[in-house]
Amino acid sequence: MANTKSSISLRLIIMNFLQYAIWGAYLTSMGGFLGKIGLTDYIWLFFATQGFVSIFMPALMGIVADKWIPAQKTLSICHGLAAIFMLGAGVYAMSNVDFVAQVGDVTAHYTMGAGFSFVAFYVLYTLSVAFFMPTIAISNSVAYNALEVAGKDPVKDFPPIRVFGTVGFICAMLFVNFMPDLGHPAIKFQHSYYQFLISGILGLVLCGYALTMPNCPCKPKSSEKQSFLEASGLSAFKLFKQGQFAVFFIFSMLLGASLQITNGYANTYITSFADLPQFASAWGARNANALISISQVSETLCILLIPFCLKKFGIKKVMLISMFAWVFRFGFFGLGNPGNGVWLFILSCIVYGVAFDFFNISGSLYVNENTDKGIRSSAQGLFMLMTNGLGASIGTWAAGMVVKAIVPAAQTVEGTVVNGAEVIKGWQDAWYVFAAYALVVGILFLILFKDPQKAKASGQTA
Repeated sequence: MANTKSSISLRLIIMNFLQYAIWGAYLTSMGGFLGKIGLTDYIWLFFATQGFVSIFMPALMGIVADKWIPAQKTLSICHGLAAIFMLGAGVYAMSNVDFVAQVGDVTAHYTMGAGFSFVAFYVLYTLSVAFFMPTIAISNSVAYNALEVAGKDPVKDFPPIRVFGTVGFICAMLFVNFMPDLGHPAIKFQHSYYQFLISGILGLVLCGYALTMPNCPCKPKSSEKQSFLEASGLSAFKLFKQGQFAVFFIFSMLLGASLQITNGYANTYITSFADLPQFASAWGARNANALISISQVSETLCILLIPFCLKKFGIKKVMLISMFAWVFRFGFFGLGNPGNGVWLFILSCIVYGVAFDFFNISGSLYVNENTDKGIRSSAQGLFMLMTNGLGASIGTWAAGMVVKAIVPAAQTVEGTVVNGAEVIKGWQDAWYVFAAYALVVGILFLILFKDPQKAKASGQTA
């Protein structure tokens, strides 16, 4: 038993590393690949799809984990299926894209081949993310259970473990940024189908590893008469009856709208600077994924601040800090460039750690601390539904509409973009629109959400 307790942190570190390395292999670079093969207008759809499936899949699989299949086994099943479909998407792309070198190897990239079917590729991708997205919440439940079984405090002990999830994300990002396509060395994995293959392979590894996690018992069957919500596992939705929980979930959705915007468009935006002569040789314009990875480094460090900040400031102030950090995240992106303004990109990446962690990790802990054990996996799934489901899908769709309306399409003459300055100006204006949205959400949250600690002190319920 002692050995189990002493080793649980290391085991959870490995699980979190793999969990987010799977995502990091393609999340920030997929937009670059899609743009290169001629699917720029559909980038928003691929990222919104993660939101669409999160509307129902995390809650559904959370119910399965709560009622029928122990969470660690549910986690394994989901990763196994997600990996198979992601490998399918990668192999399909490999078989149906063509190599293009417009001007030597400098602008080498892949493009859709004659046999490429958008529907086939999109369906494989959709099935993969449909099973991957629930694993984010389920892996949290598995970790919280393992820590409690080992006699540890999840609020204190989970954030340092979760740091290694971000480390895994960073390692995968950097790997696909610098690793060259063996067949065409001028193309890095960040603009290649290999990113999907790497993600699928890692998913198969975690599929097996998840089965080694401590057992997460399903909720015992009750002999008492149960309502439909209790029998079906939808009890977590009753949390909406609690005033401040309802406000919390609504703002989870509103803030979730910001989550995938930079993942979807940052790589494409930064790479587009290479079309301007003054930035053509800038390191950042050629290594967008590596530059963006600073965001994940910041995320790693900021996770360690969560226990202190929650204790010092409380959940409301921590969430407010996150919301206003999104304003700076988007604003600095609009102001920066990969040349003499690269420091603004770096600042944007630094504040991202606060923007992402202070809501997602703190929000997950808030749900865990304020819900009954019997519905925790379902409640985590509901939190995922509101943030990465409704919020991310609506936000990514709206962001796509903003980009389409404001950012002009690149016009090329003999392989050279001739309206690069107009394209960059459009992107900058789009980032300012996103910053304004985050500011409005932060102000409304300040007014409408009551601090839970103060509410308990005054005898009010959530």
